[in-house]
Amino acid sequence: MTRPEARLRQLQPTDVEAVHSWASLPEVCRYQAWGPNSLAQTRAFVAEAAAAWHEEPQTRFPYAALLDNEVIGMGEFHIRSLTHAQGEIQYVTHPRLWGHGLGTAIGRQLLHIGFHQHGMHRIYATCDPRNAASAAVLNKLGMTHEGHLRHTMELRDGWRDSAIFSILATEWRTNTSN
Repeated sequence: MTRPEARLRQLQPTDVEAVHSWASLPEVCRYQAWGPNSLAQTRAFVAEAAAAWHEEPQTRFPYAALLDNEVIGMGEFHIRSLTHAQGEIQYVTHPRLWGHGLGTAIGRQLLHIGFHQHGMHRIYATCDPRNAASAAVLNKLGMTHEGHLRHTMELRDGWRDSAIFSILATEWRTNTSN
């Protein structure tokens, strides 16, 4: 089976409609503190995310994920500590494409960006422990489940826990050389 070839490019203010196509859906934001978004909320999010490309120093790198030139998701790389070379990744895809490996493809590119362009030592990601699909993506990326953090954010249905996963630069190099 061939991997889907999603490519990343900088998120742009013109991506509002595409982002809103999933940010407005309850199933996409079920495990998130945001959403479902109104169009105004999506416009504000995209404007803020696109502006991150012009911040100094830049620590947030939001990308649109494209498949056949259609924006089908997003990925973000965040520098969480330059001193300790720590980063974080986040990703989302439109639910009509769930289960096709696109989250993994986005995550793989974000890890490459973090390790190769930004020289990170450790990159982590979190997900709601109830979100088995997201945990599966993080496992496919070669990330190690480090633990369970209690009550990390409040959602519509109460406090959410977070599962935390990470990968080290040495593990990434070993995984990508195979």
